[in-house]
Amino acid sequence: MKGYFESHPFWGRQSPLSALTGIGLIIMASSRFAFALVGAGALLWVFGLTALIFSCARPIMPSRGKMIILLFISTFLCGSLMLIISVLNPLLLMGTAFFLLLIPPCCLGTGFFEAAESVDPLEAVYRALLDALCLGGIILAVALIREPLGMGTLSVPGGIQGIIELFDNSQANNILPARIFSVSAGGLLILGYGIALFRYFRALNGNNPRELSEED
Repeated sequence: MKGYFESHPFWGRQSPLSALTGIGLIIMASSRFAFALVGAGALLWVFGLTALIFSCARPIMPSRGKMIILLFISTFLCGSLMLIISVLNPLLLMGTAFFLLLIPPCCLGTGFFEAAESVDPLEAVYRALLDALCLGGIILAVALIREPLGMGTLSVPGGIQGIIELFDNSQANNILPARIFSVSAGGLLILGYGIALFRYFRALNGNNPRELSEED
């Protein structure tokens, strides 16, 4: 059994960004910073607990139908979190439920659990949390650009309306080029430029992505 993952958490074969499985989640969850915080927390919850359950139950996990079982587990965990949110803040759930439902397929769509078959259980849980943290960090970073530029404010979860705006946006700029960042097209623009800059500086520094060599 190996004690580590071979793929890099950002650009490796089993990372959430490798097949762009999280692209829809990034766009929808980053519309507001309050939603991004909920999305990032949900990613850590679902990724981490699913990996923990999988690691503990791996000896009895059937080879056929394994992904269906994992989809049920991750969906159950996501649903339990949504139930908790609905009790604490029902209006916040109304704004986040649609993209929260994308987390279970995002969790299973990268091939992470196929690679985790031969990895140490503690390493599998650690790597699942690291993947969730990377994806959640990207969502938060995009939200920190989209909401201030597009809406002229910044929000956090809470309050009777589901979110609390930290400063008044009544005097926000209404120019169309700025407002476009608050819609999905603006999110795609920011994400596209971010990926382009990331690749440029990575190539400039000579940091070419590569897979770690396999150890017995």
